[in-house]
Amino acid sequence: MQPQAPRQLVLLTVLTALCIGLQLSPRPPNVEFTSLIVFLVGAVFGISFGVSLAFLVMFVNGFLSPWGFAGFVLPFQVAGMVAVGIGGGLHGRASSGSHGARLCVETAVLGAFLTLVYDMVTNLGVAASYALTGMPLHLALASTFISGALFSVIHVVSNAAVFGVVFVPLSNALRRLSGGGENWKEESLLT
Repeated sequence: MQPQAPRQLVLLTVLTALCIGLQLSPRPPNVEFTSLIVFLVGAVFGISFGVSLAFLVMFVNGFLSPWGFAGFVLPFQVAGMVAVGIGGGLHGRASSGSHGARLCVETAVLGAFLTLVYDMVTNLGVAASYALTGMPLHLALASTFISGALFSVIHVVSNAAVFGVVFVPLSNALRRLSGGGENWKEESLLT
């Protein structure tokens, strides 16, 4: 095992617990902070760390969610959040050296886009689960996307605001606390 692996494992465990705790706390529907944390971790510590956190959080949440067991939709939720972790990692690589209002706006737009991707992927999972129960696929897709439209708008708008306002100060603080994050990047937890 690499010398950083125990520290990474502890951080991954703490961040997973934080995300699960936030998901289980009372809040308005589709206003969440897990996407921000996964994105942030991907940006500061690299894609593999962001993906690891995304997988663990969504897997555990699939069993503990106050909305019930995720069931068939669980792999879709995991895939959607993994996209957020990858997006954070790519953003961290591309935006090194960027700062100020431009970075806040870029992050807000990227947060909104990744939230929309997450919602589309999970809605496809819900539609597929309806289709497996015998509902025609076109009706399953239409009913899922129509009934989820308002929730998706809330999710996208709230995440755009949270990403735009909170990402830069949190990433700066996390980089300072972790010694820049550089010694953590691209060391896979899974190897």
